[in-house]
Amino acid sequence: MSERFDKSRLPSRHVSVGPERAPHRSYYYAMGLTEEEIARPFVAVASAGNDSAPCNTTLDAQADVCREGVIAGGGMPRRFNTITVTDGIAMGHQGMKSSLVSREVIADSVELSVRGHCYDALVTFAGCDKSLPGMMMAMLRLNVPSIFVYGGSILPGRYQDRDVTVVDVFEAVGQHAAGNCPLKDLTALEKVACPGHGACGGQFTANTMACVGEAIGLSLPNSNMMPAPYRGRDEIAHAAGVQVMNLLEWNLRPRDICTRDAFENAARIVAATGGSTNAGLHLPAMANEVGIDFSLFDVADIFKTTPYIADLKPGGRYVAKDMHEAGGVYMLMKTLLAEGLLHGDCMTVTGKTLGENIDQVTWNPDQKVIYDAKTPLSPTGGVVGLKGTLAPEGAIVKVAGMQRLVFEGPARVFDCEEECFAAVEAREIADGSVIVIRYEGPKGGPGMREMLSTTAALYGQGLGERVALITDGRFSGGTRGFCVGHVGPEAADGGPIALVRDGDAIRIDAEAGTIDLLVPEEELVERHRDWRPRVNDYGSGALWRFAQNVGPAWAGAVTHPGARGERHVFADI
Repeated sequence: MSERFDKSRLPSRHVSVGPERAPHRSYYYAMGLTEEEIARPFVAVASAGNDSAPCNTTLDAQADVCREGVIAGGGMPRRFNTITVTDGIAMGHQGMKSSLVSREVIADSVELSVRGHCYDALVTFAGCDKSLPGMMMAMLRLNVPSIFVYGGSILPGRYQDRDVTVVDVFEAVGQHAAGNCPLKDLTALEKVACPGHGACGGQFTANTMACVGEAIGLSLPNSNMMPAPYRGRDEIAHAAGVQVMNLLEWNLRPRDICTRDAFENAARIVAATGGSTNAGLHLPAMANEVGIDFSLFDVADIFKTTPYIADLKPGGRYVAKDMHEAGGVYMLMKTLLAEGLLHGDCMTVTGKTLGENIDQVTWNPDQKVIYDAKTPLSPTGGVVGLKGTLAPEGAIVKVAGMQRLVFEGPARVFDCEEECFAAVEAREIADGSVIVIRYEGPKGGPGMREMLSTTAALYGQGLGERVALITDGRFSGGTRGFCVGHVGPEAADGGPIALVRDGDAIRIDAEAGTIDLLVPEEELVERHRDWRPRVNDYGSGALWRFAQNVGPAWAGAVTHPGARGERHVFADI
């Protein structure tokens, strides 16, 4: 074995070193490994590749290229797969309850495979929304030297001489229901909106968390905005395999990289790109794995002081391909760092600081996607935190591209998304309404569903900013309009959202960061006396188990104590 690595100090010694491990080595010989290969460090290559959706279909091929990089770097790759639940297909029905739960299953499955087989390092490949934070959570939990690789976004479709994404199809469903989109046009759009491999192209959850991977230091610089079909993705996968061996040699681990300052950098990039509100859920969950206090409120505080500078869909004009061609995440970070809005001294998987990596980038004034932080699209971030009598534990709203930031109106209450969607399709939602969808939180759903089918239908009917929508569930990164999610406490815990009645006045002020139920406190006390918990349909299985363990949305909707409960770190076994 190379002198670079002392295997007697690595986890894989437990399955490959010494006479007592002869039975273990016999399995490796069975798979064709040589004595010299067994003596190398074992590197897990975890892929979320599958045939569920185009987000994931290139991941296994990229992971196989990564294996070659690991070998070139002196390691022995061990590839395995984990699940995904693809939101675009799970959307709008009971399947969406599985989405957030899958984040935990992904993190747990990677943890268990690495623990069970005593792998020394880790490279992860993910494409669809929850698989990105799920992989990064596992990396932080295990704390072996690790690199995260995004599989890349889909190229935009073309319809009637304009770029389109899957969100255009969701919105066209609403237009069709309103009589403004003939079925033949809807059918034509659905056939061209997603032209090939890759995750959704706008600044939805997948691309938002891909930006987080670079900003927080777990991904190679400017690696994640490159579209999935581009040949350069193989070069990135190979480079990740080589580089993870350097990290192993240096013993540079994810928790050395993901400090509190690094989490602040990540939140800054979410706001600057008008990214998904789901980042307000996933960043606290990742921080939990490190034992860092970084809640929805901390995320929201960063958002308040971040200029919105990337003109990306759904609030803007461009998609990930355009951002890649404009210079990628590091081009955006270049102008933010110049204005003192990033911590440049944070370490990254290059072995250099974020600032040192950014120094290699030259600002391109000719590109149209990323604005100079001195002259932003708007002075504050594309995502805003809210708090008030309707949400004492907070809520979150995406304001990127919105003209209206204050909304007050009468409540129209639904106890599940299906009821609301049916009312939207039947054109029963009046202008000026504040729609409330409750019992869709982490515990109450269970699973905290996204509401893209409903919000897109509203937008397609022209109601996007003429009504507001509030939920203890979540929104897709593709959602636009006046939509408030993550309301806490959730209805299942008896939060104020459980007490709202049709006609109650609700006021949302995204400028002041407030959300209030305008009902006298004594009336709410009386309503709470009459309130009874609602029983959901899941009394067993993974969704039941999730509901028993899940914490509040403001803390990331996590299901275990994280680093605070640790008695040992896997990397040190």
